[in-house]
Amino acid sequence: MNLRGARWAVALAAVALILTGCGMQKNDGTTPGQVSMDDQQAIARAEEILHQAVDRMTPRPTLKVVRPASVGPCLAYDDHTEDDRVQVRLGYQLTGVPGTAAKSLVKQAAEAWLKLGYAYQSSAGAPDWSDPFPTVFLRTKNDDFWMDATAGVLDRAKGEGLAAITVTSPCFQASGGSATPAAHVASLHAPLVDPTAERRVLGHSSRIYDALRTPHAQIPGDGLRPVNDHRGRAFLHHTWSAKVTGRDEATRAVARGQAYFEAAGWVVRRQSAAALRGLNPDDHSVAQIAADDTGMIRVAVTTPMLPVASTRV
Repeated sequence: MNLRGARWAVALAAVALILTGCGMQKNDGTTPGQVSMDDQQAIARAEEILHQAVDRMTPRPTLKVVRPASVGPCLAYDDHTEDDRVQVRLGYQLTGVPGTAAKSLVKQAAEAWLKLGYAYQSSAGAPDWSDPFPTVFLRTKNDDFWMDATAGVLDRAKGEGLAAITVTSPCFQASGGSATPAAHVASLHAPLVDPTAERRVLGHSSRIYDALRTPHAQIPGDGLRPVNDHRGRAFLHHTWSAKVTGRDEATRAVARGQAYFEAAGWVVRRQSAAALRGLNPDDHSVAQIAADDTGMIRVAVTTPMLPVASTRV
């Protein structure tokens, strides 16, 4: 076993019982910036990005709303206070064209965005265009909107699909003051003995949520709590949930999680198309992301209570 493999074995053994039954996570390692915009500006910008991809497509598709532009809360706790930021998401199916054109529409969307200077979300770059049903993940560089374009399968034997595009804004301050928070931080707190670990685990969750771009789902039992493994070692464990529309969108969210982990230097193990686990080699935090067929996504972040020395080489 090599050094990296040994680190994985130690870290995962320590949190194996803690993570049982939980799901998912993702992280960048940078603090999300404060984006200056209001609700209408965010919606207008998301629609602009959508039309930048669609308006010059051939054949020209018809847009069918699958996710009306809506403003929803973000889940991000950076400093023990409520997070009153919100974000916008919208999504459309590209209809009215032959099913065999779905792949071409996805490729045209990627090309249009790349010409405008937008970038792939992952260092992996472009998908395998030999895949008849590709998905691309891009983001704007100046204002951090995230986009994906995908060709979902309609008839695999005939090579027919249906293209769709989703655009998600960054989190921004709600117009006119504070929005209804996704969850109150006080409701998540249990008595803790290590404030540093609390800040660390909530910081990881905050950045993961920003990266996933998924609506928060209030699930009983989610929250923050101290736990111990079978050896008595103390950890801080944070669980939360998100809900998207169906399995395909959930799978894309997990893929965005992987891209975010890799960009931040986490060691990633993909468990399936709908689940992955990441290890932060600096602080030994472990995160897991898992999605089910209904579109429910579970996130778990576990960090040691006591400071640990960096293992990065």
